[in-house]
Amino acid sequence: MGDCFKRKQGLYILLFLCVPAALSISIHYSVPEEKKSGSLVANVVKDLKLGTRELSVRRAQLVSKSTKQYFHLDTHSGNLLINDKIDREALCGQIDPCLLLSEIVLQSPLKIYSIEIKIEDINDNTPKFSKNEFELDIPEIVSTNMHFPLESAQDEDLGKNGIQNYTLSSNEHFQLDVKSNEGGSKYVDLVLEKPLDREKEPNFGLTLTAVDGGVPQRTGTVQININVLDINDNSPQFTQSEYKVRLKENSPRDTLVSKVEATDLDSGSNAQITYSFHRVPEKIYNLFHLNEITGEITVLGQIDYEEENSYDINIRATDGGGLAGYCKVLVDVEDVNDNAPDVSIISITSPLPEDSPLETLVALFSVTDRDSGDNGRTVCSVDINLPFVLKPTVNNYYQLVIQSPLDREKITEYNITTIVIDRGSPRLTSTRIINVQISDVNDNPPVFEKSASEIQIQENNIPGLLIGSVHAADLDTERNAKLTYSLLPGKVGDGPVASYISVNSATGNLYALRSLDYELIKDFKVTVRATDGGSPPLTSEVIVRFVVTDENDNAPFFLYPLQNSTSPCNELVPKSAEAGYLVTKVVAVDGDSGQNSWLSYELLKATDPGLFSIGAQNGEVRTRRPLNERDTSKQRLMIVVRDNGLPPQTSTAMLNVLPVDGFSDPYMKAVEVSNQEHEEDGTLTLYLVICLAAVSFVFLVCIVSFVVIKIYKKDPRGNFIAAPPHFPPARPDIPENCTDSQSGSLSRSYHYDVCLTGGSLSSEFRFLRPLIPVFSVGDPNISVNHRMPSGSQDIPEQVGEKEAEEKGRASLSEDSAPRSGAPGCTVNQATGANVNSDWLSYQ
Repeated sequence: MGDCFKRKQGLYILLFLCVPAALSISIHYSVPEEKKSGSLVANVVKDLKLGTRELSVRRAQLVSKSTKQYFHLDTHSGNLLINDKIDREALCGQIDPCLLLSEIVLQSPLKIYSIEIKIEDINDNTPKFSKNEFELDIPEIVSTNMHFPLESAQDEDLGKNGIQNYTLSSNEHFQLDVKSNEGGSKYVDLVLEKPLDREKEPNFGLTLTAVDGGVPQRTGTVQININVLDINDNSPQFTQSEYKVRLKENSPRDTLVSKVEATDLDSGSNAQITYSFHRVPEKIYNLFHLNEITGEITVLGQIDYEEENSYDINIRATDGGGLAGYCKVLVDVEDVNDNAPDVSIISITSPLPEDSPLETLVALFSVTDRDSGDNGRTVCSVDINLPFVLKPTVNNYYQLVIQSPLDREKITEYNITTIVIDRGSPRLTSTRIINVQISDVNDNPPVFEKSASEIQIQENNIPGLLIGSVHAADLDTERNAKLTYSLLPGKVGDGPVASYISVNSATGNLYALRSLDYELIKDFKVTVRATDGGSPPLTSEVIVRFVVTDENDNAPFFLYPLQNSTSPCNELVPKSAEAGYLVTKVVAVDGDSGQNSWLSYELLKATDPGLFSIGAQNGEVRTRRPLNERDTSKQRLMIVVRDNGLPPQTSTAMLNVLPVDGFSDPYMKAVEVSNQEHEEDGTLTLYLVICLAAVSFVFLVCIVSFVVIKIYKKDPRGNFIAAPPHFPPARPDIPENCTDSQSGSLSRSYHYDVCLTGGSLSSEFRFLRPLIPVFSVGDPNISVNHRMPSGSQDIPEQVGEKEAEEKGRASLSEDSAPRSGAPGCTVNQATGANVNSDWLSYQ
């Protein structure tokens, strides 16, 4: 309920910002200070263009924004009258213009008029000096045209009523130099016109007069006693010409504000410095104390930010010889939250009929806070769970209005507590209780707390689990307030809503009836209806959106290399590849979403861990260093991909990388791949057993193959049959001596080639040499081309058995796995010979 209330407050604040400017109209008046009580300021009816009786009919009220009510509004005549005598200096001090703000509030309908009244200054104050006389010590050695600043007089009046000039009694040594500062205030310097002679005249007196510009003119005087001193050639110098300090308001007495310090290069009495205020208003003497020996400035009076937020204090340091130095201390007063908000009730409507329409005005009140910034910003709220809501309007006015129908049978009266809190630190609070009586009429449907809600469900949830609830309230009583909850028909995917969600008819609790899968259903909506027990029953509905949240229940899947078969994935890399060579790119996907589908790749195991690396994000497999002759001819990489779920899911893939001497497009000339696999796990005994079995098996296969070939090639007379020396036309897309069988069956005519290598004598099948004849690589007859036309009966004998045996013997080598499944022969760059891939190409 608290969250709901906060959201409603936010909505009303937004409405407040959108209130048209026409709701508040401002008018301006001016009145001289010191006018008697009851004096007329203006007639607001004429200025606001209202009817004569409109003020009284619409219950007009004058609301003052200050702590004191200086004006009074006669609602019958519309005259705005002075309620109490106004002293501008006491009210605003030196602030100009001096304004008093008020508001005329008209109800039914609500309209607010802002009134700004300027208090004009009159010449009711005489210029004053802080003392009746001043002592001024001047060394006799001082040259002419030397300026000596004098204490300025203070006049609380402003403008032309303030000080306009200074005059000096006639004398032969000094004259005045009157100047104005940036604020327009006058200050005066005493200028030496004629040299002083202590032996002739050691001291004398002058009269300084301050004159204002008012009518009648007022003056103030001060006596200046000048003492002529002996030689003092160094004046005091402050360490800083300007000191800036911050002081919190309400600082206790004797709080240190700042410390000024000046030095004098003279000695003796001429180096003894005393500090004093210079050209400061009288209020400075009441608020601050300056220690004339140490230069410490401390708090003397009450510092109030609301009265004045900054002070400029001029300090003078005078040595024993009469020379002086000057500096300025700028004091910025920091606001402290020392004023609690004030609530002023303008009007209350009571008793209030039960059938009053929504938005009916119940009470109107205003909130003020004398502090500034966040200390003066306020938040107003009322009790929750009430059929009333607070709506802010302009100028910190609030309307308490009806937000839902009233029911006297349930509550006969309301004590509405209005709470106003400022945003200062610590926060200050004000409360006001508004009592509203409810007069009886008649009735109300159920109301949901929210018009729509959202509930999250974790996938793979337990069926029957409580997943949330909806709630409606009925302001009626007894049977009419008893509610029943039900689900409206609907679809979730291909099934009805009732097969997924159920609701408790009494409590509104919602239950999941089956386990959900995020990958199949991400969200769905159901409509819950609340029905009361009245006759006829009243209903209300709410849409509940269920959002299925993902769980990390899917492991990553490799798109490449596919791991769905036993055949390994081979990638070729030239032995001349440099560091950073892109071998291949591993690609994986994850059926989950969000961070559960963020994948990272890692090289889990490798034949040579220092040879290859994989990009953690892009899956690119690259060489970390150049390949060399010591690297094995087959590198096996185990790659793991891991998602970012909790806990993470992983998958692994095997990738074989085959370093070769080189290959070029569009086809490869030769491939020589060793079928040696270096497994890192296993024992030496297992290796020996496997090798022995493999060698024995290959040996037997070779013997049987050799015998079968011998028998097959003999004709009835016992001679070998050789095909005539006829070669088929070469296919441009197939390498020399190599073809491809795509269908896996023999055509009606075929031929086969036996390709030999220059390294056959030192091949892996060296142990077969006594049984299998070895042909020379350079012999042109090492390849037997056999073409058999369809339906032929006799094959002419071209080569005899003995001649064939003398020509050479065939050498067998193991199958070479071409890169990416493309069969063919590559060129062995070391020997330049053809490498046999040990397969028959049929055509």
